[in-house]
Amino acid sequence: MTSDQTLRPPLDSGRLTGLTPDVIADVSIEVLDAVPSTNAVAVERAQAGAADGYVVVADHQTGGRGRLDRTWETPRGSALTFSVVLRPSAPTRSWPWLPLLTGYAVDKALKAQGYDAGVKWPNDVLIGEKKVAGILIERIETPQGPAAVVGVGLNVGMTAEELPVPTATSLAIESGAEPDRTDVLVSVLSTLREAYDAWQAGGDHTGLRLAESYASACVTVGQDVRVDLPDGSALTGRATGVDPGGRLVVESLDGTQYVAAGDVVHVRPADQ
Repeated sequence: MTSDQTLRPPLDSGRLTGLTPDVIADVSIEVLDAVPSTNAVAVERAQAGAADGYVVVADHQTGGRGRLDRTWETPRGSALTFSVVLRPSAPTRSWPWLPLLTGYAVDKALKAQGYDAGVKWPNDVLIGEKKVAGILIERIETPQGPAAVVGVGLNVGMTAEELPVPTATSLAIESGAEPDRTDVLVSVLSTLREAYDAWQAGGDHTGLRLAESYASACVTVGQDVRVDLPDGSALTGRATGVDPGGRLVVESLDGTQYVAAGDVVHVRPADQ
């Protein structure tokens, strides 16, 4: 690992823009040097007609947004920051699955590379108990119809001193060596495309199957949790599963509660 940004190689733009369908089908990648937000660029591209599977990735994101408009920035060359334009044919009622599906795909890709990853409902990926990736979804209207822009921020080469909070981690910290960001991006995009295509093709049973797969990877399920709500109140209970609509199922003293991702501020273990 290194904190010297001059020693961190840039993304391999030639390799990324030249990917063939046998590596990742239906994906087109635009590589940028530095932008405030890849989501903002992807929104512009979507409104200009970018097709399903268009990816915007930046070597350095200088003013990214996380969920609830939290800011997110990392040193140059230390993270993967990218956004994907999706135009799902699935019914709009199924779109709440997109952040969960993305988290599941990132988790699956990291596990394939040997990391002890898990998803935290609704939109984080952890290694152990520390956050390594976050996801932001925006639904937008375009002349070609509604689209989703899926933003992912993944800590790759950050040192402990560069982490924004003590509850975060990076792939380099967890493995003891700094992975190649281009390799990681190709792996994540391939896994995401596979999961997205399966979700699209799954029909009415997709939610049930995805709920089962997601719950098996979700570290939140089985925990006693505190769910902070926008009105300042909190729900406490045991998270027992994820329903076919992507909602977290919480067994509380008041009975079974179903919580949608858009209805929560924080979800934490009850003892924190």
